[in-house]
Amino acid sequence: MNWLLIVAILVICASPLYAWAQQPNTAKLKADAQKVVRIISGDKAKTQTYCQIAELSEQIDQEKDRNKAEALSQKINGLEKQLGPEYLAFVESTQDLDPNSKDGRDVVSMFDELDASCR
Repeated sequence: MNWLLIVAILVICASPLYAWAQQPNTAKLKADAQKVVRIISGDKAKTQTYCQIAELSEQIDQEKDRNKAEALSQKINGLEKQLGPEYLAFVESTQDLDPNSKDGRDVVSMFDELDASCR
């Protein structure tokens, strides 16, 4: 049998498995989101920091000056560290999550409680 054909078949068969392995584990993300929300909402200082981040994020969305937006982004990075390692790990784990997908919207909606406390 042709070895090149065998390799091609293996690559074709393995591609969906590789893509599946790259998807974030939604159940774990939801559990992590619940944990992070519980930690932040249980600490008044962290809640205020979270609200500052939300406000700065809105400013970035409206900012036209790239340098000012970058400065705001750096400020957010500093504030995120104050929210603790669980928050930072959660943010890192959501890098590959599509916020427009059903799973992405489900995970994001878990922060609605915190967002409401900022208003």
